[in-house]
Amino acid sequence: MQDEYRTVARAGVHETEINRSRFLCALAPAATEQDAQAFIAGVRKEHPDATHNCWAYVIGADAAVQKASDDGEPGGTAGVPMLQMLLRRDMRYVVAVVTRYYGGVKLGAGGLIRAYGGAVGEALDDLGTLTRRRFRLATVTVDHQRAGKLQNDLRTAGRAVRDVHYGEAVTIEVGLPEADVDTFRSWLADATAGSAGFELGGEAYGDA
Repeated sequence: MQDEYRTVARAGVHETEINRSRFLCALAPAATEQDAQAFIAGVRKEHPDATHNCWAYVIGADAAVQKASDDGEPGGTAGVPMLQMLLRRDMRYVVAVVTRYYGGVKLGAGGLIRAYGGAVGEALDDLGTLTRRRFRLATVTVDHQRAGKLQNDLRTAGRAVRDVHYGEAVTIEVGLPEADVDTFRSWLADATAGSAGFELGGEAYGDA
């Protein structure tokens, strides 16, 4: 698994004009290929009269799924440069759709490649990106009496508290970098006089 990946900070649209053609790049995070396809369908519905709605997406922290479409532009001049821009920026779990309204001036193959790739790059700059880092999930179990103080101590120590559940005891789910697991275990024993339970779970990604 990758230790970290980058994705787009939020969904949005960035518009640019080249030789009277309008290029609108819509970007969005996409957790699955189905999410990406649904986003593409939504943009097509929004711009049914556009000359082209070209798209590209990358799914998976290791970029396992990479797909692109030229949507009628000459082969390799739209979807591929869009995909290459996403990969060059190390973007994952992201979908891009560039909607083109033709302005009457032909751009040629090189011009199209620059326009479509550039539209994605500008949109990424405009909307911003964030880094998500791999961590281990851990569940801490503690009695109600100690729970409030422990939560404060965790936050003060900069630990990512992901969930808190109140039952017979209080379970607190935290995210830990793999390298910090042993250190955290010792810290927890000191902070709770050895009274807290600690169980390691699976792996996930969270904001760095």
